[in-house]
Amino acid sequence: MDAKHTNRTHARQSTNVDDTLSLNPVFVRPGEATELPKFRLPDGPSLPETAYQIVHDEAMLDGNSRLNLATFVTTWMDDEARTLYAEAADKNMVDKDEYPATAAIEDRCWRILADLWNAPDPSDTIGTSAIGSSEACMLGGLALKRLWQQRRRAEGTSTESPNLVMSSAVQVVWEKFCNYWDVEARYIPVNEDHLVLDGHDLAQYVDENTIGVVAILGQTFTGLYDPVGDIARALDEIQASTGLDVRIHVDGASGAMVAPFCQPDLVWDFQVERVNSISTSGHKYGLVYPGVGWVVWRSTSVLPESLVFHVSYLGGDMPTLALNFSRPGAQVLLQYYQFLRLGREGYRQVQQNSLDVAQYLSDGIAEMGPFDLVSRGDTIPVFAWVLKDAETRMWSLYDLADRLRMKGWLVPAYPMADDLSDVVLQRIVVKVGLSRDLASSLLADIRGEVQFLESLTTPLPREAGGSHFHH
Repeated sequence: MDAKHTNRTHARQSTNVDDTLSLNPVFVRPGEATELPKFRLPDGPSLPETAYQIVHDEAMLDGNSRLNLATFVTTWMDDEARTLYAEAADKNMVDKDEYPATAAIEDRCWRILADLWNAPDPSDTIGTSAIGSSEACMLGGLALKRLWQQRRRAEGTSTESPNLVMSSAVQVVWEKFCNYWDVEARYIPVNEDHLVLDGHDLAQYVDENTIGVVAILGQTFTGLYDPVGDIARALDEIQASTGLDVRIHVDGASGAMVAPFCQPDLVWDFQVERVNSISTSGHKYGLVYPGVGWVVWRSTSVLPESLVFHVSYLGGDMPTLALNFSRPGAQVLLQYYQFLRLGREGYRQVQQNSLDVAQYLSDGIAEMGPFDLVSRGDTIPVFAWVLKDAETRMWSLYDLADRLRMKGWLVPAYPMADDLSDVVLQRIVVKVGLSRDLASSLLADIRGEVQFLESLTTPLPREAGGSHFHH
């Protein structure tokens, strides 16, 4: 038996007691099997009611998504949105020739975002939907790399060894981008004096091979914004002294759908001349169920034509700008639904309510003796805290996360990035489904569990290995 097969078998054995599903006789119909295999296709069909009940019962073991305060992803939409979702579940976004109305709505959506983000010339901008903000980031990064390559070739210089500069607190998609597309990742470490990428020491990382700088509008660790204007001013100084013209991609996975409504005076978008492209997640604070992201470029000139494919498909010419091919069209329609349903004022009200709930929670946690806030939830509705005197206590934030999980709350604890990797944070993401009443219940549960943990005279047993939470 080879090692790969051994590992696969071990993984199967560690998560399942046996290889069969024993069916409840209450819902098994006459003539149907009472046991089904877990890891191979059954020999025959089952009635749809039976198959539904099996999957439904298995999925009950998942956490309640409304109580998942780890995820940024939208977990609630209204009844009309769910109806629209069901009606459009069969639409493939890539089939623009077959679904021209959906394609036209996709075009409207990214143009709405271009206007929201202050694109200088709405008639000379370009964008696309994506499967999520990760694909949108990949496309923004690829455009920066291709522009750098074009410029270097025009100068007659080498296109080897491109690099991308970013904070060490970026989301993992940027590590993937650099790995997959052969770009050196240059991480500027976060530390106690610089919790975000603010232009400090930027000149030490930028050189002639730098394809761009990534600014994060809403770190996943803390919710804090990288100050895009400060980064741009640092790049202006670098250009003045070296001649290097380095551009910015704003990873606005969360903040690009909060800042325009709730921090309208913040200058972070295409008003900053060095910003070439902006990406966001429609399924985070865009308020759509999982499966859609967006990326918009300042102008058509900063999106190389070589990244646009023209495919003859199903009888028509289909320009496509994506890493994926087939992908859901329903979420694009849901995004347009939310744009129509809410408008600017509706988005402001929804996001401001989430910000208010986040700050209500952060104020309540700050009042508890053991905690210090790292952020307050006044940028995006996300905040984090640390445990005071953690090394002298009988418990850790991992213990608090475990205790809250027993109550149904998913409130992750995890180490910070890089130079602060010895600092453990706990974080709450507030979304539209978390009401003030639910937040009050959460605070009551946190107080109760803290009271229990503070009463310990010996540490709780804990498996080695630290956090299993991933951003």
